[in-house]
Amino acid sequence: MHKLDGLPDRVTIYEVGPRDGLQNEKAVIPVEVKAEFIDRLADAGHTVIETTSFVHPKWVPQLADSGELLAGLDRRPGVRYPVLVPNERGLERALAAGVEEIAVFASATETFANRNLNRGLDSQFEMFEPVIAGALAAGVKVRAYVSMVFGDPWEGPTPIDQVVRVGERLLGLGCHELSLGDTIGVGTPGHATDLVTAFGDPSRLAVHFHDTYGQALANTLAALRSGVRVVDASTGGIGGCPFAGSATGNLATEDLVWMLHGLGIETGLDLDRLVATSVWLAERLGRPSPSRVVQALSQKD
Repeated sequence: MHKLDGLPDRVTIYEVGPRDGLQNEKAVIPVEVKAEFIDRLADAGHTVIETTSFVHPKWVPQLADSGELLAGLDRRPGVRYPVLVPNERGLERALAAGVEEIAVFASATETFANRNLNRGLDSQFEMFEPVIAGALAAGVKVRAYVSMVFGDPWEGPTPIDQVVRVGERLLGLGCHELSLGDTIGVGTPGHATDLVTAFGDPSRLAVHFHDTYGQALANTLAALRSGVRVVDASTGGIGGCPFAGSATGNLATEDLVWMLHGLGIETGLDLDRLVATSVWLAERLGRPSPSRVVQALSQKD
């Protein structure tokens, strides 16, 4: 291993495969397969597994079984199981399912806010404010995602000050963590450094990179050197964004772990178990894992 200056001793990987990964699959995965997937991720050492979404089944039918999944899930001590919640009705369902942590999903651009949320850049907060307030009143922690932080397909590059304004407003509402999402994967390391630095305090930031242009690992390294300590990733690199056609897969957890472990950074994750889980999942999805590390290590075995 080779440690570089400016990097942390440990990084928390926020696993989004069961939600952000499976929501983009064409086929609906059986609930028992989802439950086993989540159990396998916990076996591999994950301490944060975003489990599902309480969005209306009309919009994301792949996750229509969220209540059933959580009811049958073996929730382990020391493992967090956050869920995505789009609105007050989703929060009601999530609270009834006994969740302890939720996430809300905002946009950094006007056009994507309109297309994804049917709201404007500022009016989207009318959706989030009661959800965040209701969750906090119930003792539930709230994470916020901000999408299109580097650019979107309709408006081009996203101004950094616009991202900061949206992000700081969400943090000000009581969100404990803000995940900066490169939804279409156009970010580059210099841009990532500038964006993280513009927030001033990186201690409440996470990053969520898509690998459309092959920049996800490089961007992650830049964010870590700028003070970020939480990185979103998806087992096998599955997922994307069903509301942004040019978005490709997420940063693969295995690729991220290979890089971090090679840098001497602890993750608490067992790479062999992660690879085995991706191979297992790929068999059930009917296609090979897009993760380079999964491909390399599974062929080696």
